[in-house]
Amino acid sequence: MTSATNTNTEQEQAAESPGFRAEGLGPPVEAVLLTADRAIAPERLAAAVGLTADESGQAAKGAKAGSLSAELLAVLAETIEDLNAQYEATGRVFRIEQVAGGYRLMTLPDYARFIAAFHQQRVQQRLSKAGLETLAIIAYRQPVTRAEVEGIRGVACGEVLKTLMDHRLVTIQGRAEELGRPILYGTTKQFLDTFGLGSVEDLPPVSSHAPGAQG
Repeated sequence: MTSATNTNTEQEQAAESPGFRAEGLGPPVEAVLLTADRAIAPERLAAAVGLTADESGQAAKGAKAGSLSAELLAVLAETIEDLNAQYEATGRVFRIEQVAGGYRLMTLPDYARFIAAFHQQRVQQRLSKAGLETLAIIAYRQPVTRAEVEGIRGVACGEVLKTLMDHRLVTIQGRAEELGRPILYGTTKQFLDTFGLGSVEDLPPVSSHAPGAQG
């Protein structure tokens, strides 16, 4: 039988193990986020930097990947908090934010217009003008039916919707509670990730003259 003294000693050693501390995790966390092209779930990020849980539930670096305990999540959150403090102290233009259910390096709001212009160029290279207009209507009016989109644009948009879904920018969100129960469309996590948004509430104000604008 393990004595109370030995048990306390084991707990103290575990608490001092690298897995229970944020020390040393900052650089690998930053490296992973710098190379990621989308938000990374906490579990995946923790596994990438070796912060996982062993079968006994204790924190360990390099252990077999498993579900994160509240303690490990706290260690990861502390690491990210420390990194953000460093970024702020050194005047960096980015922070690590929670986006679409994960973590991602994001630029500060002051630089949003520059980033928006850049992403608009990227999306424009992949989508037609009709695609961009349709995407804007869906983004600001979601969930929305195909008939509503076509009513705003004045033309059929079946092929455009298919293209947006192929690009994983739009998805089916259910069916409307009306005659015929038409399909409802909305934007995806990929849409949020592409435009650097935490949620659709972060969309910039739309001009009253823009497609889909509500008066």
